[in-house]
Amino acid sequence: MAKQQPYTVVETLPAGVEIRHYPAHTLISVDVASDFGSAGNRGFGPLVRYISGGNAAGQNIAMTSPVTHAPQSDALHTISFVLPEGMAPDDAPIPVDGAVRIVDKPESVVAALRFRGVWQEHVAVAKAQDLLDTLSRAGKSVRGEVFYARFDPPVTPGFLRRNEALVELS
Repeated sequence: MAKQQPYTVVETLPAGVEIRHYPAHTLISVDVASDFGSAGNRGFGPLVRYISGGNAAGQNIAMTSPVTHAPQSDALHTISFVLPEGMAPDDAPIPVDGAVRIVDKPESVVAALRFRGVWQEHVAVAKAQDLLDTLSRAGKSVRGEVFYARFDPPVTPGFLRRNEALVELS
């Protein structure tokens, strides 16, 4: 099982929404021209190649979870892997695939709503709306758009798969 990105729960709101503090971390990301449902699969390949030695150092990097999915539009999505804890952007080997980039993420406070099941756009979008509604009722201000996280490999039975809708807070 992949090591999970660390965070600290600082508050729990109704409907199971968690307010989390994430320390600074490093992502490898790729933009994918695709529909919502196919974006994760299309972005996964270049990212797996990067952590499997497809980088200037030929370095293998441990897989971590989650894989994040940030829709930029209906037809463009950013798929990212979180690099292992402690790997700063300067420590990450340079990608050999020009589409893959290294992203430095500063510490942040993020709201998250967990849900189970096979990855389906209508479910993810409904959970995103539930998240935003809960935050609005709690008087919390968001910064940016909702993004998503998937934690489990495809071999995990659908009813056991962990997914999340997330958004940064102001």
